[in-house]
Amino acid sequence: MGNKTLHIVNGDSLTEQMQELNLPGELVVWRELLCEGPTLQKIDTDFFKLRKKFLRKTYNISSENYEERFIAEVKKLKAVKDYDNVVLWFEFDLFCHINMLAAIRCISEKKHDAPISLVCSKKLEGEKEFLPLSQLSIKELQNHYENRIELNTEDIEVALLIWELYCGNNPLKLKPQIKVVTNFEYLSSCIRAHIERFPNSITGINTLEKNILRLIESHEIKSQNHLLGYALQYQGYYGYSDTQMERLLNKLSIFFQVNEDRLALSENGQLALEGKKNFYRDLKNEDCFGGTKMYDFLYESESHKLLKL
Repeated sequence: MGNKTLHIVNGDSLTEQMQELNLPGELVVWRELLCEGPTLQKIDTDFFKLRKKFLRKTYNISSENYEERFIAEVKKLKAVKDYDNVVLWFEFDLFCHINMLAAIRCISEKKHDAPISLVCSKKLEGEKEFLPLSQLSIKELQNHYENRIELNTEDIEVALLIWELYCGNNPLKLKPQIKVVTNFEYLSSCIRAHIERFPNSITGINTLEKNILRLIESHEIKSQNHLLGYALQYQGYYGYSDTQMERLLNKLSIFFQVNEDRLALSENGQLALEGKKNFYRDLKNEDCFGGTKMYDFLYESESHKLLKL
């Protein structure tokens, strides 16, 4: 086997560290947020058109910016057959994992059958704490690279199936995949986190939204910007960016207010947090997760089931 390597890296901050590592091979930088908005299973012209429309409307990202920063990088994967192996560099969270699934789909479309391995956040032997890849030292990142996970055929098949299901309109089919054992250490947790993004059947707010209300209740938060910092730090498996979280906080503004230089839950916020009122109708919008509209399903927390409306 040869040694020509293609590295697919999620995001620019990690790319900067990768360049310091000076590993042999070429880099493709994956700059998308496919955990939000509509997607299609096949990553082609129609997919790009759909994403451009969503990103322009939701985050004011221009088509030119998207062409330059994402499509130009994806087009580099046309040459994937020229490489002897592919290394995926993706974090443990939902944001990164959905992007990773799409990247694997891109590779599969090119009929690439060379070995694929994964460098993912985890605590390795000798390391004091668990940190995202982007926060590791160069020495630690080298250690993660040397201990990368070799993905087998079954792993790739599962990844392709989950991408297909994510792009479909029936997230009920995703739940059984939580129990499937693969070499993707965090995939089951990410699927579970995704399922909990659908509105709760009792309150109409989802798990992440509820956690943000809890932060307001339990911490002395002085402004919405202060809340943004807390929400980003304590979001668990979601991995949302600043702009995504800002959008979410704006949506939740009906649940809090500023009282004497401190954020406090409004009456609606208390009712939502205590499960005494359902805010489904107040919050309902056209947001999509892949191929599914967010408000077409409800999450039942006691049974951990999804209910189709």
